[in-house]
Amino acid sequence: MDWSLERMRDLVASGMQAMRECESSVVGTALCLALLFVWYCYRVGREQSGPGLRGAYGVAETRRASSLSIPGGGGGSSLMPSNGAGGLGLGLGLGLGRSKGRQCSGEELNGFAYCQSPECYRCAHAGEGLNQRLYHSLQDYAKRYTWAGMGRVHKGVRDQGRYLLSGRPSIQKPEVFFLPDLPSAPFFSRDAQKHDVELLERSFPALLAEFESVYRLPTTAAASARGGGGGGGSGGVTSSLPPGWKANSTPRGQWWTFYLVNQGTPLAVNARRCPRAWRVLGQLRTFIANNVFGNACFSVITPGATISEHYGPTNVRVRCHLGLKVPAGCELVVGGEPQCWSEGSCLLFDDSFLHTAFHEGTAEDGPRVVFMVDLWHPNVAAAERQALDYIFSPGH
Repeated sequence: MDWSLERMRDLVASGMQAMRECESSVVGTALCLALLFVWYCYRVGREQSGPGLRGAYGVAETRRASSLSIPGGGGGSSLMPSNGAGGLGLGLGLGLGRSKGRQCSGEELNGFAYCQSPECYRCAHAGEGLNQRLYHSLQDYAKRYTWAGMGRVHKGVRDQGRYLLSGRPSIQKPEVFFLPDLPSAPFFSRDAQKHDVELLERSFPALLAEFESVYRLPTTAAASARGGGGGGGSGGVTSSLPPGWKANSTPRGQWWTFYLVNQGTPLAVNARRCPRAWRVLGQLRTFIANNVFGNACFSVITPGATISEHYGPTNVRVRCHLGLKVPAGCELVVGGEPQCWSEGSCLLFDDSFLHTAFHEGTAEDGPRVVFMVDLWHPNVAAAERQALDYIFSPGH
């Protein structure tokens, strides 16, 4: 064999060329795998994305049309009052069905919009149609993710007709979705969501100051607030309210709400005016941020006001009221049990129980003001929360 210098040089050169070709192949393969992984992550993230709070003010305020239902503050349900024989004629205005942005047309009743859209889960009447749509959404979720941990959700969807169509008088009767085998009581201990309760109470001075900054009523509304506004509810006052405030119908007095999150949809304009309150919402561990059962607002009721008895939409949440201004004569009654708010303290209750609120103070006492947020029921598991976020996602 020729071991000359020229031969050795040729062997080294060919070896180096082979190594370069092999290296290029490995690098090319690695780049292809990396691109496939990035594409997979994008697809999964796109499927799971929801209107969470971490987006700060980036969420466009696309659902502020007059057809939107405005959830109840001040002890009211975030969705609707009871409408008699247990019907699900409740308003959403968020196009909760598969209609891809379709707006529900509705009429106002006791401060909430009722629509007739067959596409909207929460506007459909209880029956096979609603049950099938809910079940199909659950099946779609399970196909994408898993059936693991879906026992109670599956049972709740399967038996919604029995729960919602029952004509029997009941102290607890959620109007949209009932999760079975969930411990229930009209009021909850502060320890039910201790972290979030303590965070809200620490934020009391900031939230009160921010309320004062947005609560600037024109002369007509201010006069109505001082006078208790007799019998007609919101009549004539709505147009006098400043931007961001909503007047809700009541049997007596006035009830106003200023929403940061309305049925799972952030209101960007209002959030910009309340940056500290928005930051607090982002720090809450159990705030319902990604489905239509989640709300956050300042809620005001004037002296002489009464909010009609009604049921909330679901038992999977705990409604939390942080008292900001609480004069004498204000009371919240849930499931027949009366409680009073306290300034700087949180009051937790299950608004799927029949409940009402009233302010029997004088005009000199001023309005009752709370900061209201909807938190997850402590006994709803993480897998169940994820499934409910998917089924009841705004605009799903």
